[in-house]
Amino acid sequence: MSPIPETGAARRRPRPGGPESGGAVKPRRGGRELLAALPWIGPALILIFGVVLFPAVVMFYNSTRDISISGLDQGSVGFDNYIEVFTFPYFWPIFGRTIVWVVVVVAATVIISLGLAQILNKAFPGRRIVRLAVIIPWAASVVMTTMVVYYGLEPYFGIINTFLVDIGLIDTPEGYGWTRNPETAFAWSIVIAVFVSLPFTTYTILAGLATVPGDVLEAAKMDGAGPARTYFSVVLPQLRGALSVAVLINIINVFNSLPILKVMTGSIPGYDADTIMTMIFKYIQNQHKVDVASALSVVAFLIVIVIVAIYVRVVKPMKEV
Repeated sequence: MSPIPETGAARRRPRPGGPESGGAVKPRRGGRELLAALPWIGPALILIFGVVLFPAVVMFYNSTRDISISGLDQGSVGFDNYIEVFTFPYFWPIFGRTIVWVVVVVAATVIISLGLAQILNKAFPGRRIVRLAVIIPWAASVVMTTMVVYYGLEPYFGIINTFLVDIGLIDTPEGYGWTRNPETAFAWSIVIAVFVSLPFTTYTILAGLATVPGDVLEAAKMDGAGPARTYFSVVLPQLRGALSVAVLINIINVFNSLPILKVMTGSIPGYDADTIMTMIFKYIQNQHKVDVASALSVVAFLIVIVIVAIYVRVVKPMKEV
C-alpha cells in the first residue's frame, strides 16, 4: 500500500525555534540599522541638543546659582530662586493672565480662521490676490505690525484713535490713552496676536479643506443635509488633523510670545498687563536678576511641557497625519 502523499500544508512543517512552533524568537539586531541611519539623523540630533537640550540644562543650572548684576557666579543657592518666584506677590495673577492670553488668542484665531478658510476655498474673482493679502501679516515683522498699531492708538496723532472718534466710539482723540491703561493695552495686544496668527492657521485649515472628498459633500447634499449640517457633520470632522496641529503650534507660539506685549505694555509701570514672558524680561532688564529669571524660565518651560503633554494625550494631533 503506497503512502499517502503529503499535502502542501503538511509539507510546510514549523521550523524548530520558529514563531510557528512556539519557540523563542531571536530579537532583531538594530545596531547595524542604527549605525547606518546615524549619518542621516545625526545632524538633527546635534541641532536638537544645541538648540533645545543644552540651553535648557544651562538655564536650569543658572536657576540654582547666585549671579550678580555683573554676571559673576557667586555660588549655589539651591532652590531659593524658585521660592522667590512662587512667593512673588504678582506671580499667580500673572500666571492666570498668561492662561487667558493663550486661550483667548488661540480660540479667536481658530474661529476666525475657519471662516476665512471657508471663504478662500470658494471660487470668486480675485481669489488669488485675496489669498496673497492674507499672507501679509505673517510675512511682516511682528514688531513692525505692533508698532503700527501702537502709534495708531496714540491719543493725539494716532490714526486708529481718530477713526474711533469719527465713528463715535470715543469722544475726543486725546480723551483716552489705550496703551497707557493695563486692561486696554492687554486687550489690544490680544487683537494684534490674533491678527498675526491668522495667516498660518487659515492656510493650515485651507490645506485641510483641500483634502475633503467632493463625493462625500455630494452625498451629504443628496441626503438632504443643509450647508450648516454638512459643515459641522462632514467638513469639520475631516479637518480634525489640520485643526489639532494648528492649535498645538499656536499654543506654543502664543505662550512664548514676547514682542507684542513688550511693545504694547512695556511702558506701563507695575505688573498689571504682564504675562510670564514679559515678567522674565523685566527680571532681566529692570531688576538684573538673571538667576531668578532663569528659575522663572524653567517654570515656564515646564508649564508649556505639561500643557502640550495634556493636549497631545487628549487630542492626539498626529493621529491622522
